[in-house]
Amino acid sequence: MSQYLKGKKGLITGVANKRSIAWAIAQALTSHGAQLAFTYQGERLKESVEKLAAELPYKAPLYECDVTRDEQIKKVFEGLAHDFGQIDFLVHAVAYAKREDLDGRTVDTSRDGFALAMDISTYSLIALAKAAEPLFPKQGGSVVALTYLGSEKVVPFYNVMGLAKAGLESAVRYLAYDLGKKNIRVNGISAGPINTLAARGIAKFTTMLEGHRHRAALGRNVEVEEVGNAAFFLLSPLGSGVTGEVLYVDCGYRIMGF
Repeated sequence: MSQYLKGKKGLITGVANKRSIAWAIAQALTSHGAQLAFTYQGERLKESVEKLAAELPYKAPLYECDVTRDEQIKKVFEGLAHDFGQIDFLVHAVAYAKREDLDGRTVDTSRDGFALAMDISTYSLIALAKAAEPLFPKQGGSVVALTYLGSEKVVPFYNVMGLAKAGLESAVRYLAYDLGKKNIRVNGISAGPINTLAARGIAKFTTMLEGHRHRAALGRNVEVEEVGNAAFFLLSPLGSGVTGEVLYVDCGYRIMGF
């Protein structure tokens, strides 16, 4: 592989297991020379992230982070300042909504459920970008957030998460404007459906996968490695002129009319 990212360091959030899109991104970035740190939420996921990080050819720092707690976010970036000094990129792959707010009707979404989904899935990008800003070098850096087509089209059983992802994509654009003055680029990746831990929480996900395969222009579902490669492009010098955009990595599903 190339050494486009040799000497570059960054933080990956949202790794749950080897099927995670965030882990595919981590593998792609590492293959191009990057050194990574990871966050995890709680002891349940700590062991899984530790096992994955142990597969890397370097010792990756791990930090506990509940993105709803500002004090934990602060500790993560204090740790990064100590371990890395500075970072060149940040990957946001965090999202959550209550099961009842995914399975039911959007009109029945609870106030608490809406606030929780927006806090974890949307506001966390703003909070992490703010905390990361002082650690980016003078020449700038890059932020990538994971989103999904449910932000702009109705996807049954996605419901409140679609609202949160719409907010996330808007945040990408506003953050790109704010941070662009420091040459910090902010983009989103909208991947097609992939069999991840988070996706399995969506009712009838298998049906979604099959329907996507039939309608996509390429006649297949996207592979998680393809999303990792797209993130590499956006986070590397190859994507230096791209900011405020959402890149669709969905085998051409979005372009189809029927």
